[in-house]
Amino acid sequence: MQEILVLYYSHRGSVRALAEMIARGIDSVPGAAARLRTVPRVSTVCEAVEPDVPGHGAPYAEMRDLEECIGLAIGSPTRFGNMAAPMKHFLDGTAGPWLSGALAGKPACVFTSTASQHGGQESTLLSMMTPLLHHGMLIVGLPFSEPDLTLTRSGGSPYGATHWAGKDENTQLTDEERRLATALGKRLAETALKLARS
Repeated sequence: MQEILVLYYSHRGSVRALAEMIARGIDSVPGAAARLRTVPRVSTVCEAVEPDVPGHGAPYAEMRDLEECIGLAIGSPTRFGNMAAPMKHFLDGTAGPWLSGALAGKPACVFTSTASQHGGQESTLLSMMTPLLHHGMLIVGLPFSEPDLTLTRSGGSPYGATHWAGKDENTQLTDEERRLATALGKRLAETALKLARS
């Protein structure tokens, strides 16, 4: 079984819900398995604010998770059109895998959630793509052959899976958002397995 890392930071649960749907899509592909991991919050005063082991949910990611997996899905809430600080902090610490080329040639996809309809979902997805491109990863998006991409009135983008939580911060994904996230995970897994065989 080949593993694909689903790495996320979730503040209220929406990004975690997307991560779980992407993992479901990965797990639906024979020979592929999702490895769910998260990153801890960061503090402005540079002190530990989270326990060494999360109280619930996925374990914290380690560099070996990146090195051992054949693909990567990465998600973060939108923060002013950019990824959240905890995800940026984690990615800033990946110089070791960058130097060794551990991620070069592996496929990756991105996903996000935001409270506002025009809150920078696509710019957040692009902000997460940039370090992945520096690692030499191959970006996988959602093609318009996915019917939900043109029908959704909530989240969804050709750049990756998205969720619109609204001002009430609704963590419930719509049917279209669930299907698009699952389709993205499946597409990532199929691509990763093809590349791993070659």
